[in-house]
Amino acid sequence: MAETAETQQVDGKQAARAERRAARLAKQIGAFAKAHGGAEGQLAYIGQTGTRIVLVGEDGGWGDLVAPSYAVAESAARKSGITMHESFDGEFAAKVRTGPYEWTRMAGIQVGGPANKA
Repeated sequence: MAETAETQQVDGKQAARAERRAARLAKQIGAFAKAHGGAEGQLAYIGQTGTRIVLVGEDGGWGDLVAPSYAVAESAARKSGITMHESFDGEFAAKVRTGPYEWTRMAGIQVGGPANKA
């Protein structure tokens, strides 16, 4: 009987920790949305690391956050009230605006930009 009570206490602490993490992420999502005139998002499972919350602002700005689990990411997105997409394609992906930094770092080598030296 004591083991069950301890297990319930640990589960309760983990649930409370997950809820606090979701609330913090929701606050960050809200701040991003406010800074970019609104936002939309998509959840991408990235393995044991957790789940990436990809955010795209109405102005084309983008960013991401990482949640420790899909459930925490889903809860954070729901709390933030932003529109969520099932996949990152079509009209949603077309909203992303990239700048010189992205071209240099992510595609620079392929399109003749400066080589990334380690």
